[in-house]
Amino acid sequence: MSNFLTKLSLFILIISALTNCNIYRPTDTRKVPVNVTERAQKNIQEGKGFKIFDSQRSLGGGTFEFATSNELWRATINILDFVPLANVEYSGGIIITDWYQVDQTENTSIKISVRFLTNEIRSDALEVSIFKKTCNQQINCATSKLNSNLSDEIKKEILSQATRIKENQPLVKPDFKFPGIDR
Repeated sequence: MSNFLTKLSLFILIISALTNCNIYRPTDTRKVPVNVTERAQKNIQEGKGFKIFDSQRSLGGGTFEFATSNELWRATINILDFVPLANVEYSGGIIITDWYQVDQTENTSIKISVRFLTNEIRSDALEVSIFKKTCNQQINCATSKLNSNLSDEIKKEILSQATRIKENQPLVKPDFKFPGIDR
């Protein structure tokens, strides 16, 4: 008997908690459509719900494409394939290479960072930054931003390759010279 009373009191407690927390609210049928499809449509219009398989509704966060359909992204990956990539984040729009040493006997290496500002192929669509690290016997290292026209050359080459990709033309591998790095 006490087991039954415990279950009954627990049930009453849950019901009262649900009604007091406004989880269950009686609705006026004059204001809410009876038809399920119409009710769901009204909730979506009021922002109270969502539809899983709705091709007409766009997501509020923006339009996302796959990286393989973005010509700038593909061109950048193609151009930077000579160096290992440290951070590649399509949703964040950034590619950062690992430190790249042109000659193994030198103590100088570079890192390239490409930020995508738009998906359109235009001159202000991306920012290319190059950093130089010089180390004395791999102990004391100094890092600085490399101010040269190499970042502009890489940017032009990315835009050129992206245009080639968009027009389905064959790609050409660039041969970059790294000024400021002794070879």
